This record gives sequence, structure tokens and C-alpha cells, in this order.
Amino acid sequence: MRRRDVLAGAAATLAGASLGAPAVAQGAAARTLRIVPQANLTSLDPVWTTATITRTHSYLVYDTILAVDETLAVRPQAAEGWQIEDDGRTYVFTLREGQKFHNGEPVRAQDCVASIKRWWARDGFGQEIAKRLDRIEALDDRRFRIRLQKPFPLLLNAIAKPNASPCFIMPESVAATDPNTQITSSIGSGPYRFIRDEWVPGSRVVYMRNEAYVPRNEPPSWTAGGKRANAERMEWHIITDPATAGNALMNGEVDFIELPLHDLLPLFRRNRQIVVETRDTIGTIGMLRFNHLHPPFDTPAMRRALLFAINQEDYLRAVVGDDRSMYKTSFSYWSLGSPMHTEAGSDALKVRSLERAREALRAAGYTNQKVVQLHASDFPTIGAQSQVTADLLRRLGVNLEFVATDWGTVVQRRASREPVERGGWSIFHTTWAGPDWWDPAAAIGMRAVGTGPGSWFGWPTSEKMEALREQWFDAPNLEERKRIAREIQIEAFQVVPHVPLGHFLSPSAWRANVTGVIKSPVVLFYNMGKAA
Repeated sequence: MRRRDVLAGAAATLAGASLGAPAVAQGAAARTLRIVPQANLTSLDPVWTTATITRTHSYLVYDTILAVDETLAVRPQAAEGWQIEDDGRTYVFTLREGQKFHNGEPVRAQDCVASIKRWWARDGFGQEIAKRLDRIEALDDRRFRIRLQKPFPLLLNAIAKPNASPCFIMPESVAATDPNTQITSSIGSGPYRFIRDEWVPGSRVVYMRNEAYVPRNEPPSWTAGGKRANAERMEWHIITDPATAGNALMNGEVDFIELPLHDLLPLFRRNRQIVVETRDTIGTIGMLRFNHLHPPFDTPAMRRALLFAINQEDYLRAVVGDDRSMYKTSFSYWSLGSPMHTEAGSDALKVRSLERAREALRAAGYTNQKVVQLHASDFPTIGAQSQVTADLLRRLGVNLEFVATDWGTVVQRRASREPVERGGWSIFHTTWAGPDWWDPAAAIGMRAVGTGPGSWFGWPTSEKMEALREQWFDAPNLEERKRIAREIQIEAFQVVPHVPLGHFLSPSAWRANVTGVIKSPVVLFYNMGKAA
């Protein structure tokens, strides 16, 4: 599959594309930051979904109790600080004074307790706290306490984690919602207010500065430090055609494109009014995810068969082209740069043989069962990888139904546990930030509990992987954690929860007068503004 076949013509049609945005008065335009995000926003609930676009939305409207800086150190955020007592079994957190939700109500310890409980009901790292819990309670409006049955040194890291599903603070009444039911409220205490009346799904999302927000004094560093709403108004313009988005940036109709098409980057770089930079130097990770509940990928042998045909470079070049400085293969379930990174057990992923894969499919008992592949047609990086897989499956003789929709629909449909004949699915692609796969604590896609608590879409099952994961949390030192992570990976290449597809860099592009862009593997739009 050639990249030009996947993404044909976008750069060639750039000059003819137009956003067609309504005229905006000069003064209002100067106070409004117009962003083309990576995808359409369809879910407002950062507990129900791990979709990156929902996490990006949530970092604007919610605050977190703790945060992580660029050194990976845990820092207080909404918290003023904390105390550790009883030989590591008790944590007492104190909130900063004067914090308010967007409805004017104060942020209380009771809100934090309810938010933590809802978060850890679905988050795998949070569940490790819950397993060791004796009691969590509010002591007064500004203080709450977590008392454990036994020490858990990673408790602060869990509450502060920026990846997948961070622990955002919601009002107690909202946090009381069943974690398996999507919330429809976006009342938070973050630097921006979500303007529901102006939300047009598939077209526009609007935020306004939260005038009551009091940022921390420290400079921003990843998700830690001062969160400032430097734009009075922020608009997300959902533009699914890369050429149209690129033309809008060139003409000054939008100010920032989160994930521009890689083919357009040379053109942007030649324009002195546009900045092209990589905000995340760890890189983005591609994934091919299986549905483990229903045929044909409900058996490990069927999933392992596809490993023989996968060539990571085909996927990486489909996204970024032939510039090798923009991608790296990685035959590991753990992120490049992580101490856990290893290639143990990955031999099948290095075979790259269609004939070997066909033989393995026959041996696994494939008898022309339908494979339903969900394809995000409006998400260039995910869509490019999805096209490679579709081509691969057809060449393997798989009975493929290729379902092309927008990414928001994929996010909703991948939650279905129904068989394909009742609206279910077999495989889909997604991407992750590097920290999402740093270790067993972060990598929610490596949970192997079937449909049990902590599961992620696809629902793999492996008692061995889960037992090893528990050992990892209790390991006494880094060397032992690395050993256990290696064992988890060896088992994972037998279970095959998904296929890792390597790392690629995803530069953003913005107008030269945009200020305050935070360099982070987590997408953060606060702190950004526009110079006069």
C-alpha cells in the first residue's frame, strides 16, 4: 500500500480549498483562538472514554488534584499539598483556597472524593488504589483523606497520571453518575468554560475564559503549573478535509492545526507566517485492536496469525511518508524511551510474510467469517493505518466489511460488545501518546480481565498477564519491574491484545502570532493566546 494511494491529492488541491468561515470583526478575531483539533468531539466524559479528543476537552474545562511535570515528578495542582502518614498508609490532601466550579459553587473535598471514586471504577491504575483501600473520606471542605490497608508507593502517580483517563475534578452531583453511563455535563473548575449552546457536533466547539479561575504561580510544565486562559474565546473548527484545513491556516482563517497532513508540512515551512513544530518528541504509537469476544479473533491463534503479515514500516510510511527521521519501528508493547521497553517475544512480528500468515489463518481454522473493520475516514493518521490493514486483509483472502465513518462514530461503536451481525465490530485502529504505554500502570490496553472492571475495548482475557501485572505493582525496585514487564510482554505476544505499529512524530502547525504552545506528549490548549 503506497502512501500516495492512501492520501492522494491533498497537497495538490490545497490552493483551491476554502474554509468558508463567516467574517469576524477584527477585535473579536484577535481575542479568539481558532483551532482545528485532531477529531470531532462526541463524548464529554473522560471516565467513560479514553478518546484523546475528550481528554483534550477535559483539560480545558476541568482541573486535576495532582499533575506531572516534564521530569515526570508529581506536583500539586488543585491541591495545595499533601501529607503522608502511618508509614505510607494514609494520605491527607489539602485543596487550594478560592477554587470554584463554572456554576459558582466552591470546589470541595467532597467533590474530589466523589470524582476519585468514579474515576477508579474504570481506570486500571486507579483500581490499584481501590484494591488496597481502607477508607476515603472528606475531613472538611478543603481536606480529604485516603487510608490504605497497606502502603502503595505509586498512589500519587496514579492520581496525577496524565495519560488515558486522568483523574479530573467534577462536582459531587455529576461524579455520582454511574461510571458506565456517559455524563452530559461539562461543569468543571478549569481555565475555560464549555459553551454548550454553541456546540455543533461535527462542526464547532466553543469555550470561553473562566474569569474566576486562579492559576498556580509556577510556569506550565506538561500538565503541572499555571494554567492560563490567554484567549478570551476558543473555537474548535472540525475540518475533516486536510487540504481545507491547510488552506484555512495559510489564509489566517484558523490559527492552529493539531495534526496537519504530513504532506502539507513542507508547504507550511516555506511560509514565514506559519510555525511547524513537534510538541511531543516521544512520538505517537499506532495500534491495531482486536475484538476478543466474537469470531474470528476470539482465539489467540487467529490473532497471532496476523502478526506474521504485519510490516510496521508500511503503516508508518502511510502516515508520515518516507522521511525516516519521522518514525521508528518498535517491536514492543512498551513505549520507546521507557525503562520497560523490550523486544522479548516479538519474533512473529518480524516475519513479514503473507504466505506465512495465510498458513497460520488456515491452521487456526479461519473459514471465511466476516471481519468488520471500523475505519475513521476523518482522522488522517488513524485512517492511513486503517487503509493499510484493509489492503492487507484483502490480500490474505479475509472476508472484510470495511465500515468508513467519522472518528466520533468509531469511538461510540467500539464500546459495543455485540457480535458483528448485531452492530458489533472485529478490529479498529487508534493511536496513543508515548506515556500511555510507558509501563503496566499506564497501559490500559494491556489489561486482560475480559469484560471485568478495568477492561478496555477489545476485552482480552489472560489470568497470567493480570497476575504478572499485580506482581509489577508490588515489585521492590526498578530491575524487578523491568523483569516482570518483560514477562508480561512475552505472554502478550501469545495472547495478542493488539498489534503495536511503531512510533511516529506528529508536528502541529500554527500562525506565527500564536503564543504559549506547551510542549507535552499530552495535548494541552490552555496557555495559548495570540499576540497583537
